[in-house]
Amino acid sequence: MELNFRTMMLNVIMSVVMILGLLSATVTNDTAQAQTTEMNPTMEAIASAKPYVVSVVNLQQAQQNIFAQNQMEPSDPVPAGTGSGVVYKLENDYAYIVTNHHVIEGAQEVTVTSEAGDTYDAEVLGSDIWTDLAVLRVEAGNFDGYIEFANSDDLVVGETAIAIGSPLGEVFSGSVAKGIVSGLDRTVPVNLSGYGTPDWEANVIQTDAAINPGNSGGALINENGELIGINSMKISISNVEGMGFAIPSNEVEKIAEQLEEHGEVIRPYMGVYMQDVRQYPQMTLVNELNLPEDVYSGVIVSQVEPGSPADQAGLAGYDVIVALDGEPVESLMELRQYLYYEKSVGDTMEVEFYRNGELMTVEMTLE
Repeated sequence: MELNFRTMMLNVIMSVVMILGLLSATVTNDTAQAQTTEMNPTMEAIASAKPYVVSVVNLQQAQQNIFAQNQMEPSDPVPAGTGSGVVYKLENDYAYIVTNHHVIEGAQEVTVTSEAGDTYDAEVLGSDIWTDLAVLRVEAGNFDGYIEFANSDDLVVGETAIAIGSPLGEVFSGSVAKGIVSGLDRTVPVNLSGYGTPDWEANVIQTDAAINPGNSGGALINENGELIGINSMKISISNVEGMGFAIPSNEVEKIAEQLEEHGEVIRPYMGVYMQDVRQYPQMTLVNELNLPEDVYSGVIVSQVEPGSPADQAGLAGYDVIVALDGEPVESLMELRQYLYYEKSVGDTMEVEFYRNGELMTVEMTLE
């Protein structure tokens, strides 16, 4: 009887052990499965890229009241603005970071803070207002990798786009927003001169991923964790939602190389000061420039720099340029776009223009 009782209790204990073992294995398997399920492609992309998106702080001298009787001694620069940046290369114990020109414009000092909270003094290697890009260099420190460039020519409308940056400053650094590529090859008029009228067109990717102040210079990545663009701007009007723009990665890579090497982007140079024909009434153009009445657009040469390519080609003040290499030019914006994107230093360019009512053509060698 006692033997049967002991045998029965042993069987019960063994059953409990087996159940607990099975339960433990089930829990372990479920946990592993849950971990596998949670790390979907989007999360993996974010995890691989996020450590290499940084906060960028623009430090400037605080302005003093010019009417104050007692002027204070200049103090240390203080934060004047914040943005984001992307580590895109590690080389010779340095990390190279691309951000927006407008993020670091006017800075006396620039600092960079990593996701881990490490702060570095940054050297501005170069900046370009036309593409709104800048390159910074910091000590590699704890950076152990970077975000690789994707080929933005391969982008397809509708594919995943993930924005990473520091919206509204360092407090929200590392924020992530997911959307799609909403449009390709968009051109957005921008005003760089500050005169209130567009004088350039930015070529950008459109996305509905949330881009807010502080996101500028941050990463737009695909589901492989590769950089497809640098977040740059958004349309901020009350009746528009989800229209953000990023500079395509192919342009970022090309411009970053020039900024690293030269500190600027080397572009062809004509040596003229110009104004849009459309700024003036038609009667003024006819009476003052003897321009034919059917010419409503083009670019007026207001001044030619001595010894410049334009001077050597024979252009003069009050000439009205209407075409380059046979391509019509209707505005100063179009002339710059053609010159900067289609021509290189050393190229020859055919310039068609009106002088005193007569259509003329000259050939210019760009410098």
